[in-house]
Amino acid sequence: MPELPEVETIRAGLEPVLVGHRVLAVHIRQAQLRYLIPADLEQVLRGQTIRGLQRRAKYLLLRMEQGTVLIHLGMSGSLRFVTTDQGPQRHDHVDFVLDHGILRYRDPRRFGMVLWHPDSAVPHRLLQKLGPEPLEEDFTSAYLAHRGKRSKRAIKNFIMDSHVVVGVGNIYANEALFLARIHPLRPAGTLSAQEWEELQHNIVAVLHAGIKAGGTTLQDFVDGEGKPGYFQQQLLVYGRDNAPCLECGETLHKQMIGQRSSWFCPQCQH
Repeated sequence: MPELPEVETIRAGLEPVLVGHRVLAVHIRQAQLRYLIPADLEQVLRGQTIRGLQRRAKYLLLRMEQGTVLIHLGMSGSLRFVTTDQGPQRHDHVDFVLDHGILRYRDPRRFGMVLWHPDSAVPHRLLQKLGPEPLEEDFTSAYLAHRGKRSKRAIKNFIMDSHVVVGVGNIYANEALFLARIHPLRPAGTLSAQEWEELQHNIVAVLHAGIKAGGTTLQDFVDGEGKPGYFQQQLLVYGRDNAPCLECGETLHKQMIGQRSSWFCPQCQH
């Protein structure tokens, strides 16, 4: 599933290409995604100009003159700008035909979504209860410590909860916990102030590193130009089954935590 760095990479690449351009038509070839694409989306968008492209958690927000298109890539989705001479392929479910090309939504597993929200002054219901952005100023170690001080949840599940903080998906949670030397099964309420500081710092660090590398390509991810990300070359624990820890040489362990595969070093992480 594309995580925050992958979605931010797509946003940053597409924003200068899209902003200021007008929608001429919308072609919907498959309306049944996670939610049904609104039947009147083409009628609503035709003639509107794109005012901005923002990201909230793992959602892309295509800001129009009269509302917002919410796009979520699900597990296998991609959003890219193509020239008009590139015909649609299988799984290319939606084309936003612009005055200079096509913004194409592709989703082989159809777990993503394309929704319309007419009132940009009030967040869409899917965005209303989300936690802070991890790359913004209100995401601090003090905030994390306050939210987690009485929690008995495993710290990995805690930081992956979008009501606590958005965008910390499985890959980056594994990496941040390793860098902070915190065992993923530790109850959140047992962390010290210093450990919260280390964790907050490393969450931010791994997300910035992921964005700088263009995201992580493990299966399907490509950016807005169809290019893969390269953060997987920097992974310290994620996906390294039975490999030696790069710090101490101990064999890394793999365990299911919260229905997600987790990797950690039993020697370095406490």
